[in-house]
Amino acid sequence: MSKEASSRARSIARWSARPPAPAGRGDRERARKRAWCRRKFLTYYPGGFEDEDYLALERGYKETAHERWTEELGKRELDRLLAAGQFAEVAARAVRIEGRTNLLFSFEKMALRDAVRSRAGAERFARALRQWLHGRGSLPGRFAAWVEALDALPRRQTRVLTWPLATVFGFIAQPDRHVFLKPKVTRIAAEHYGWGFAYASRPAWPTYESLLGFADQVRRDTADLGPRDQIDAQSFIWVLGSEEYPD
Repeated sequence: MSKEASSRARSIARWSARPPAPAGRGDRERARKRAWCRRKFLTYYPGGFEDEDYLALERGYKETAHERWTEELGKRELDRLLAAGQFAEVAARAVRIEGRTNLLFSFEKMALRDAVRSRAGAERFARALRQWLHGRGSLPGRFAAWVEALDALPRRQTRVLTWPLATVFGFIAQPDRHVFLKPKVTRIAAEHYGWGFAYASRPAWPTYESLLGFADQVRRDTADLGPRDQIDAQSFIWVLGSEEYPD
């Protein structure tokens, strides 16, 4: 197991592990909530993660974005562009790939485009992106460095550092390990699920660690439905908390 995988496993274990205890009122309430969440998801998508509507409405465009990222900004291509000093091209490709999804709000898309318009902004973004996705060091340390880089990007009207912006590129590039955070929806979903989500409005590792734990718990609880990756976990969470899916 790699150092990163080992670190991530230990981090998630801190959030997801429960000490042995007799089943009590809290356990029964948590089980009731999670059963309700499962029923809600299956009400909208009776075929689970293989449901045709689910694939068309939730998974499909996220999977397509990942495939495009792998083709246009996979590690080898990203390293080639950086070595050639093509920072603006890295930023442009990242913006373009995300732009074909509805993951970010329009103001976040605009803030990012403005932030990488200058050479300095594009270079900071491109180098930080590479370190976040493929760098050495612990996952918490790399996440902190990524957040710091986003916070330092040029700003015109709207701040660049939001939770969706901090998590969208990891999610698109590496959905086997990273998950996307929409704060309002995720907080509602966590409440429905009985998950103690350690949310803070400013992006920081403890909240992201808690989110990874939430997503992994969802994948374990829905194992019989065959979740493939964090796209399925994030989509399940979205169904629980989004106004697009009334209770």
